Amino acid sequence: MIAVAAGAEADVAELPPEDAAEFRKEMGMPPEPVAERVLQSLVTLLGLITFYTAGPQDTHAWSIPAGTPAVKAAGRIHSDIERGFIRAEVLSWQELLDTGSHAEAKKRGVMRTEGKTYEIRDGDVINVLFNV
Repeated sequence: MIAVAAGAEADVAELPPEDAAEFRKEMGMPPEPVAERVLQSLVTLLGLITFYTAGPQDTHAWSIPAGTPAVKAAGRIHSDIERGFIRAEVLSWQELLDTGSHAEAKKRGVMRTEGKTYEIRDGDVINVLFNV
C-alpha cells in the first residue's frame, strides 16, 4: 500500500520545479513526484528488476523478474541471442558512468565475465556474446 496526498500532489504538479521542491520540503512530502513513487512500488510488488544494454548508437532498459539467469535475460533482448548465448560481460550502471566506456571498464578491471546461470542484478549493464 502506498499513501498519496492527492490534493497536495495536484497542487505541486502545477508549480515550477524549483518551487515544487521547496513546497514538498515545507509540507514534509517525499522529494520525488507521486508518479515515481507509485511506479517504483509497482515494480517492487511485481518483483521486477531492470538491466541495460548500452552501445555506441543506443542504450536500452529491459525489465525482467528478479532472479532471472543471464541466458534468459539475453532472450528478453532477442531469442537468437538466448539460443546462441556464450557469455555476458557485466558491470553496474554506476561503474559504466564512472569509467565512461566499456573499453575503459575492461581496462580498469571492473567489467566481469559471467555465464548462463549468473542472476542478473538490478542496474546491471550487459553485453552478450553469442553465436548463432
